[in-house]
Amino acid sequence: MEFPYHLCLLPSAFFMSFQGEIAALSAACLWAIASVVYGRLGERIPPLQLNLMKGIVAIALLLLTIVLSSELFPSIAPIPLYLILLSGVVGIGFGDTVFFASINSLGTRRALLMGTLAPPMTAIGAMIFLQEQLNLSAWCGILLTILGVAWVVTERTPEGRGTQGEGGEGGQGSNFSSSSSRVTANLWRGIGFGVLAAVANAVGALFSRAAFAQSVMNPLWAALLRLSAGVLILLIFTFSKSILKSLLYRQSPGRQVLESPSENLFSIAEARQSRVLVAIIFAAFCGTYLGIWLQQIALKFTVAGVASTLLQTSPVFIIPIGMWLGEKVTWRAIAGVIIAITGVGLLFYLK
Repeated sequence: MEFPYHLCLLPSAFFMSFQGEIAALSAACLWAIASVVYGRLGERIPPLQLNLMKGIVAIALLLLTIVLSSELFPSIAPIPLYLILLSGVVGIGFGDTVFFASINSLGTRRALLMGTLAPPMTAIGAMIFLQEQLNLSAWCGILLTILGVAWVVTERTPEGRGTQGEGGEGGQGSNFSSSSSRVTANLWRGIGFGVLAAVANAVGALFSRAAFAQSVMNPLWAALLRLSAGVLILLIFTFSKSILKSLLYRQSPGRQVLESPSENLFSIAEARQSRVLVAIIFAAFCGTYLGIWLQQIALKFTVAGVASTLLQTSPVFIIPIGMWLGEKVTWRAIAGVIIAITGVGLLFYLK
């Protein structure tokens, strides 16, 4: 009996056919893990500083990978190069900063939910500017995935009900009203940051897709260029802000320059603490180094709308992470995962 060697080729053929989709799902899983870590770090580190630090760590890791793999700098035409740099400025420099701010205001689950606004924005933008087309099954898959993800992350948890009920027993009406107003203001602030992050994500994806459409670019170099542009704009903003504050202080020596309380929570000395440093390196390795690299592979090998949808399935991966951390998972959460996976199946098999 002859051994069926052709069966050994099936996994490889499947991977080659859907390498963009697989890369997107892998990136989403890593971002879910990293988002949990960033949520903890965000309690001590302001969003801009956190984004800058994780970007620097990821750049160092990418440079090390390029040196070890002997990857030469690709020959890129000016327009695709500008597009990939703009993608980094918008998607990483601005987008990740407001995403971290959204996590601080909404929590990881809600912040990830806001990210599901990016796929329809990306798909519509790709149709208008990149002349990409999605068939009916792809649109159904996108819609089903978004609905499943949204159903998972919008579930009211016991913790959320407890937060809403604080001050309800034994507290004064004025204190409850004041607390409720603060919660509402914080919610809308987080929603605003989440919408901005989704817009930045969509625009960054379109810039990356346009760059890949006009040139042959290694995803590793694309990730490094995007990160470098994002970190550079953050450095420029940070130094400009520092210089402006210094000038204001000199002009008004009798007054202190007002700063957000969160900007004083973190210092270089704290960054040297082993736990904080290890957490930053781990999150940057998973969410930025590997995540953005896989994101570029996804955007290169599949259309922008599909890639962006799969890249936003991070909330689905929060479910097993929550189970591992000892959180209670309800039937609604499980049903939402099934709906989202069904949508992913439509993208895979009816592509």
